[in-house]
Amino acid sequence: MRQNITEILNDFESFLIEQAPKIPSFHTHYESAIWEMMKNGGKRFRPALLFCIVNALSPQMIKNAFLPALSIECIHTYSLIHDDLPCIDNAALRRGHATLHTKYGETLALLVGDGLNTYAFWLLSQARLDSQICLKLIESLAANAGIGGMVLGQVLDCAFENTTLSLGQLKTIHLNKTAKLIATSLQCGAIIANASLELTSSLYDFGLELGVYFQLRDDIIDTCLNAEQAGKTTQNDAHKNSYVNLLGLDEAKAEFHRQKTQIQHKLKDFGNAIEYELNTLLQNYFKEIE
Repeated sequence: MRQNITEILNDFESFLIEQAPKIPSFHTHYESAIWEMMKNGGKRFRPALLFCIVNALSPQMIKNAFLPALSIECIHTYSLIHDDLPCIDNAALRRGHATLHTKYGETLALLVGDGLNTYAFWLLSQARLDSQICLKLIESLAANAGIGGMVLGQVLDCAFENTTLSLGQLKTIHLNKTAKLIATSLQCGAIIANASLELTSSLYDFGLELGVYFQLRDDIIDTCLNAEQAGKTTQNDAHKNSYVNLLGLDEAKAEFHRQKTQIQHKLKDFGNAIEYELNTLLQNYFKEIE
């Protein structure tokens, strides 16, 4: 029987807190710092995408999906920790809390990010799933978060600051930096649920479009909301390539509406169960940004 996505996420939040690793050492802060940003909240959007697909196709597998979802959240959180470092965005606020480098120093923050990156794959190896399924999950996450995915996007984003790019080049950055981790979240849900290759591929492609939309939304939020409203440092992208900087705020909002309409239309291609689960999750992300 399918569960409500809110109930699943509440259970997952408790699970996440319980999974804080024990790392005996004589370092004063390392053990607590490793899981601090994980416990500091966040939307859990990527785990939720994975859960939506498993809940729609194989709801009996939800508990088995918790470790894979946690591994994706580890990857996402490590990327945020590194993104906030002085060498990249030099942000002071994340998820409504002080960023790790402002609290513990740049060195520890960097190493915590490294630790979460590798820990994610250890978690996948421990999942209560068939070994071939675990291997496919590891392959998907490594490919999309690694050197030809999220890392590539971050490299391009940093390398071309203060340089005006074309819309196509900007989309390439965001496909890699943001969209591929969102796409792999949907793909991993389909793998866990033993979906067909065709459906798994379609969900991945949909995730790429959703990820670009999500980045566009984030660019508008960065311009329109203050740090308290957004729960993170905002108005910090003046030197970066963003949809707002490239198109202007009005055209970026118009593009936001166009992409939202396309995504809502494509949801109908997935059948009632997947459409319902994803629509339920995405309603808040379809709201207007003032």
